[in-house]
Amino acid sequence: MKNLVIIPTYNEIENIEAIIKAVFNLPVWFDVLIVDDGSPDGTAQKVKELQQLFPSQLHLEERKGKQGLGTAYIHGFKWALAKGFQYIYEMDADFSHNPADLVKLYKACLEEGNDVAIGSRYINGVNVVNWPIGRVLMSYGAGIYVRFLTGMPIMDPTGGFICYSREVLETIPLDKIRFVGYAFQIEMKFNAYLFKFKIKEVPIIFTDRTLGQSKMSTKIFQEAVFGVVMMKIWSLFKSFKR
Repeated sequence: MKNLVIIPTYNEIENIEAIIKAVFNLPVWFDVLIVDDGSPDGTAQKVKELQQLFPSQLHLEERKGKQGLGTAYIHGFKWALAKGFQYIYEMDADFSHNPADLVKLYKACLEEGNDVAIGSRYINGVNVVNWPIGRVLMSYGAGIYVRFLTGMPIMDPTGGFICYSREVLETIPLDKIRFVGYAFQIEMKFNAYLFKFKIKEVPIIFTDRTLGQSKMSTKIFQEAVFGVVMMKIWSLFKSFKR
């Protein structure tokens, strides 16, 4: 077992079958783990039906209640490490991340020797489709803010399309990750950066969802704004040796 794509879900019945099959149609073998937070729309049930078609490749972890993106990924990371996966990916269920780009992330780690590969919306200009200009400016501005405070040379620190090597997730103290929304994505990258892992941004085109509802909220954005300050302060008092 080598590649595991973790897809957190909450009410993704309109997208879940198509996104799973798109991953399984790629020329590189990827397992998929769905971490579902008790979706009332039947997302988990649909995954169970698809497991009859892909019994060895499709996995499901069900949790009770909506517990947040960050905790879903931490749950998935621990599951992946326990099962022996080498490369672990974060990807949204709504096709905002093109499944075909998983191969780019895979090659950036396996063939180029990087520890973290980030599917970046901003490494080659602004590559975002179907977002209002206000949200683009907010997202791009967040990157400037994060780089200024943390010193990370990452153009898309809030992005959620990522490949982590096993060593990275074994090194980062997952139980001490504090945030659950955009700040979770920043915190994970900041830890990888402080532990001096090799990070590469891979250009992608991000397309806003066409089906289902966005999980973005003011609370999540506020967590990122204030969370970055806290991360920087905490980093001054921690050791990052491996």
